[in-house]
Amino acid sequence: MRPTSIFAAVMALAMGASAVGIKKQVIVTYESNTPDWVLNEAKDAIRAAGGVITHEYNLIKGFAATAGEKVLESVQTMGSKYQALIEEDKVVSQE
Repeated sequence: MRPTSIFAAVMALAMGASAVGIKKQVIVTYESNTPDWVLNEAKDAIRAAGGVITHEYNLIKGFAATAGEKVLESVQTMGSKYQALIEEDKVVSQE
């Protein structure tokens, strides 16, 4: 396990234990040049904090998840070079 993976897991556990946040359904995406280990660290942090990965995308670098707000904030600030875009997963309709 990479040192940053251990740090991410510890931070996610600490955040999950210290505050019960509202769980949100989100889609987390990254630029296409993002290495797979970055996504894996983000997913590991979400799982460690009690979240669930609900779908993994193949055409884009990303996944859908249900997770607490605190761990999502952590995932968004994890990488300095590879930034996550986190958006609420909701139905979009045209009026």
